[in-house]
Amino acid sequence: MRRDPYTVLVRPLLTEKITAMRESGNKVAFLVRKDSNRIEIKRAVESALKVKVECVNVMNVRGKTKRLGRFVGKRSDWKKAIVTLKEGEKLELYESA
Repeated sequence: MRRDPYTVLVRPLLTEKITAMRESGNKVAFLVRKDSNRIEIKRAVESALKVKVECVNVMNVRGKTKRLGRFVGKRSDWKKAIVTLKEGEKLELYESA
């Protein structure tokens, strides 16, 4: 079953570490749906952003346990995808930021 690319990609991730990876290694990162796989992520990035993808690395990130006094809570788990773009590809999404 093929999903809409905009439902697979939740939002781009912008951190200092990912910015350094983008500048040195031509990599970008996205927060993606927890039930998506590498193939779906690759198709979603290629169709939504009109770039060629070399490879996709996926990480399941566990939510942190947080306390407020005697009450304990937990942030939700999420999935991160680091996408390596092919040589010569650029994303206009990050160029203006």
